[in-house]
Amino acid sequence: MQLPFLSLEPQHAPLRAELTAAFTRVHDSYWYVLGEEVRQFELEYAAWNQVPYAVGLANGLDALVLALRALNVGPGDEVIVPSNTYIATWLAVTQVGATLVPVEPDPATSNLDPAAVAAAITPRTRAIIPVHLYGQACCMPAIMALAAQYGLYVVEDNAQAHGAAFDGQLTGSFGHLNATSFYPGKNLGALGDAGALTTASEALARRVQVLRNYGSAQKYHNEEIGYNSRLDELQAALLRVKLPHLATWTVQRQQLAAWYHQHLSGIDGLRLPQTASGATHVYHLYVVHHSRRGALQQHLAAQGIGTLVHYPVPPYRQPAYQGLQLPASGFPIAEELAATCLSLPLWPGMTEEQVAAVAAAIRAFRA
Repeated sequence: MQLPFLSLEPQHAPLRAELTAAFTRVHDSYWYVLGEEVRQFELEYAAWNQVPYAVGLANGLDALVLALRALNVGPGDEVIVPSNTYIATWLAVTQVGATLVPVEPDPATSNLDPAAVAAAITPRTRAIIPVHLYGQACCMPAIMALAAQYGLYVVEDNAQAHGAAFDGQLTGSFGHLNATSFYPGKNLGALGDAGALTTASEALARRVQVLRNYGSAQKYHNEEIGYNSRLDELQAALLRVKLPHLATWTVQRQQLAAWYHQHLSGIDGLRLPQTASGATHVYHLYVVHHSRRGALQQHLAAQGIGTLVHYPVPPYRQPAYQGLQLPASGFPIAEELAATCLSLPLWPGMTEEQVAAVAAAIRAFRA
């Protein structure tokens, strides 16, 4: 069996004609930057995410950076981030000159632990960035309550969790500004880099619109020092084709996860994903944990099964952050997760037979 970790072909092939028509529509419009496609996608994505405003940006990292800039977070401010996340979450804080305060996750869900967040708040804390890791919603009511209590901003990192919810409210609709990525492998992926911010605040939406366009709301008039971070017309058009299918793809992801739960149940030493009470999970990734992760990954590769590790090196151990001198011993949960996590194949278009084959290979490793 040859089973890749990810295949986009089952999603894209049925949409080929629509995607080609969208390309042609943009080509023939002769308007390629901040035009009607971006405007319409922003309206459609905001409605889908149940927020008043969405602002299309060049990528997910820029979305995080511009969120912090729009909230005036900068030097002298502390920002609470997960100790276990993709480095983009940390890079955004660094790029605005603020101070990183890494906090350990709940080991059961890999998401920020609100109790640990509360313990990390100081008089200098300005913002919290909860990451809905792997596609499961963080405990946002508790995090928002802390933010209200201490007068803090919340910027959700929603790059992996389009459509997830906590207590019925969608991720990307809790925070003051909420960043997402439409990198091709995301649950809603463009055909290149793309991102967005969502918000309930008209004033914040307008400021991000200015920041993304050289600090300009009117051509050749610049209100502040800005960026060039605009969602491409072409990517917006392609995302408009894919957005109506996202709910169906999410159901497929959840069904695949349910099959994994069923077929992997009872394997000694293998920890399966857990979903917190009140949360939903859209399974951007299906992540298991095993103390012999490396050997298991090699065994599956020998069977033709692709896997990935998200993420083998936590941000505090990256050479980029050596200067912070954050000892690994201070983050035992992040260390354990990084040493044991393994992402199994999961993408719309997979079958139960393929899931069962992956499970059988894992059982054979245990035997």
